[in-house]
Amino acid sequence: MTLTVDLVLLTIRNGELQVLLVRRGIPPFEGEWALPGGFVLESEDLTDAAARELREETGVDPAAGHFEQLATYGAPGRDPRGRVVTVAYLALLPDLPAPVAGSDAAGASWRPIAAGDRLAFDHARILADGLERARAKLEYTPLATAFCPPAFTIAELRTVYETVWRTKLDPRNFHRKVTGAENFIEPTGESAIRDRGRPAQLYRRGTATLLHPALLRP
Repeated sequence: MTLTVDLVLLTIRNGELQVLLVRRGIPPFEGEWALPGGFVLESEDLTDAAARELREETGVDPAAGHFEQLATYGAPGRDPRGRVVTVAYLALLPDLPAPVAGSDAAGASWRPIAAGDRLAFDHARILADGLERARAKLEYTPLATAFCPPAFTIAELRTVYETVWRTKLDPRNFHRKVTGAENFIEPTGESAIRDRGRPAQLYRRGTATLLHPALLRP
């Protein structure tokens, strides 16, 4: 049995929720899109292997965003090369530059989730599981701030929720809920000029690990 790690790397670019995909340069599924990942080295812990793949594919340290183990996938036949079990990780990161493909990839690109790209192996299922994990955790954790820069406006935070949940939220109601959630966000004491030329108060992530009350999806 062979062990691999696969990464569901999500970010928001150009107002869209996007995932990092690689174009496979070798068989199997040569030429098809896939999640980035690779084999676990003999000397590596699983999390170390996933963190290495993240650095190699994006140049970003896992500490720059949210990074967690998603699930294990080991169905017979999921990989035509033989019995391969993969441990998937979910990473949520602020807007990142264009990626550089690894040695076994013909290309790498941030792809809009809405594009519905066909994926190699069972990566469509893994991506779907990662999306649902992210959408659900936005309800009860401060995870949305992982998509934001260190200082952000309420409108920018709302855009994250709207983009990930694929829905529109009432601005006033959202403002009331996020500022009312205990230790979710805290003001920085500074403001910034945003799109409409009006100064907007800046916030940063607070100390909460769970949101109380939760922000439920419409």
